[in-house]
Amino acid sequence: MKRGQKKPSKSDTEPISSSNVVLHHSNQGSAASATPATNSLVQPVPGAAGAVIEPLPMFRDVSVSERQHLFVKKCQLCCYLFDFSDTLKSVREKEIKRLNLVELVDYVQSGSGKLAESCQDEMVKMISVNVFRCLPPGSSEHTGSENVETDEEEPFLDPSWPHLQLVYELLLRYVVSSDTDAKVAKRFINHSFVLKLLDMFDSEDPREREYLKTILHRIYGKFMVHRPFIRKAINNIFYRFIYETQRHNGIGELLEILGSIINGFALPLKEEHKLFLMRALIPLHKPKSIAMYHQQLSYCIIQFVEKDSKLADTVITGLLKYWPITNCQKETLFLGELEEVLEATQATEFQRCMVPLFRQIARCLNSPHFQTAERALFLWNNEHIVSLIAQNRNVILPLVFEALENNIQSHWNQAVHGLTVNVRKMFQEMDAKLFEDCQKQYAEKRAHVDEAAKQRELKWQKLADAAAPHQIR
Repeated sequence: MKRGQKKPSKSDTEPISSSNVVLHHSNQGSAASATPATNSLVQPVPGAAGAVIEPLPMFRDVSVSERQHLFVKKCQLCCYLFDFSDTLKSVREKEIKRLNLVELVDYVQSGSGKLAESCQDEMVKMISVNVFRCLPPGSSEHTGSENVETDEEEPFLDPSWPHLQLVYELLLRYVVSSDTDAKVAKRFINHSFVLKLLDMFDSEDPREREYLKTILHRIYGKFMVHRPFIRKAINNIFYRFIYETQRHNGIGELLEILGSIINGFALPLKEEHKLFLMRALIPLHKPKSIAMYHQQLSYCIIQFVEKDSKLADTVITGLLKYWPITNCQKETLFLGELEEVLEATQATEFQRCMVPLFRQIARCLNSPHFQTAERALFLWNNEHIVSLIAQNRNVILPLVFEALENNIQSHWNQAVHGLTVNVRKMFQEMDAKLFEDCQKQYAEKRAHVDEAAKQRELKWQKLADAAAPHQIR
């Protein structure tokens, strides 16, 4: 069985009896088809193995006064769920549902009139029945195994997408419609609905996550009353991802939404927003799978620094806290983000963190992984960073001088060697006297190191000579 597909059940559909849907059963009377629809969530009726749904008339074929009633009927019909693991099962019924979904989308999109509250209620129930489902095992549960780079694998594509896409499209059109009154709609698009929608971000299907991203962003924009709740719910997803599972498929999409939200934050920034940066965004640098969402994370971080340059020190200190030790690819990502942060950093904030920062950069300069060393040296290609370094050269050059000299003497990669020579020359032209002082200190340090090595060698030799007469032959 393909991963993520539902196990075939005894029935091809999960029907609900309603006044507008005709059910044909081999062993039941016609009374079953007359059961009225209830206001509770749609539940599948057991034992309806022979159920068949019949098509409904199109909106254009009924009078305007009957269209809202037909809208409810179509929503109830679309509550039937089908097994898509077998493409040959219920082909006719699947097509009937698809055509009805297309009509519902067109009806909402055309702005044919404001939907009655009963229509909105039925529509949101139908959307919930179709969208809110158990995701395939393994997509959201932590198994304890190492994370794999899922971008190298074929993405999982949900076989029920022909119906799911139309349901998502209907929800999107409903949310963005100018006829949808947020004060009324918030009764249906409530906190429970939003939480379940957020749960679906863990879907492995990238098409579904793309729709969810657009819809949640629109909900955030339209329903101002839900904004704090949405931010808090996203926070909780991040906390669980960072500190518990380290597995989630939708972190990138959630960060994309947040990038747009952060961009709209008013100044001065609220304390709540600064706490979100410190407690959620910066710790997102910890998981091994950061490459999957680093671009979106970096954008969010930069937004904060550009809005309030005083946060640069907080961000840089946070990066240093989670700086990788053995993961060179991750280290290269950090250096790229660091350059963007430094570009938005003012001199005062730079001075607060420059000592631990350039100690770390010095370690990166000597990295045997040439891409890491190369990326660290590229920092000197940025004019703003060079100006910050020039203003504080008395502190920075002594921190990196030894690393530069070690690269020139012993780094195996020619490109790194060439870039190091250029940076060394830049410092020499920046302040010749300071450069000479550092060179002298480096020479003295090397002489002490060499002398200490000789002394150790002599001590070992004396011990070996003293032990020689007592060796057992």
